Amino acid sequence: MESKMANENEKGNQSTDDWQTGARSIPQSAIRNPQSAIRTLLIATSNKGKVIELASLLEGLNCRVIGLEDLSQVPPPVEETGTTFIDNALIKADYYHAITGLLTLAEDSGLEVDALDGRPGVYSARYGGEGLSSADQIALLLEEMKDVPEEKRTARFVCGIALVDAKGEMAIRRTFEGRCEGRIAFTPHGAGGFGYDPIFIDAELGRTFAELSREEKSSRSHRGMALRATIKYLETLLKG
Repeated sequence: MESKMANENEKGNQSTDDWQTGARSIPQSAIRNPQSAIRTLLIATSNKGKVIELASLLEGLNCRVIGLEDLSQVPPPVEETGTTFIDNALIKADYYHAITGLLTLAEDSGLEVDALDGRPGVYSARYGGEGLSSADQIALLLEEMKDVPEEKRTARFVCGIALVDAKGEMAIRRTFEGRCEGRIAFTPHGAGGFGYDPIFIDAELGRTFAELSREEKSSRSHRGMALRATIKYLETLLKG
């Protein structure tokens, strides 16, 4: 994994060393202050929907939550070459921590559809090619499944979370996973959430994720499950 990341860094317009230098220009409020009990937790994504959802679940922890867009310079993305959601979460957490020096939480999540042999899987965000909107991706998936009967439309959302903070003897490199079973709807329903939420019907509630309140989704979702396990760890790490 390290060699893959090194190769990816060499491909960028700026090396990791350049960005580490550039990271010094990040406002001091966005960098952990050794004299303060408050630490900064970087959510390694530019997806504002994910940052808002994760930050809401992290409320109450003794930390300041920021996303990549809150940095003074947004580093170039790292290629996600993993074969699992955990692999990709670790790749991103290692990469953005190396650049910023911040306690970094990265997640990779997606939809696994049984009738499509597990697709889109780790390619959920890039399903159908770069540049497609969520609506376009949903339309593509529904088209692929147009002849699949309801009893065979089983699917699951999977989330892998990685937490990295390489600080000498206190080095952290932990992973957490959550899964939520359901099925794929024939048409989109609901106006909430993001991504594939309008077509993923929760197995127990019988409604799509886009039809759930924020509280309902947090209690049921794959991301909520993985994050609750992460929070238990962070509560100990950030206590005081």
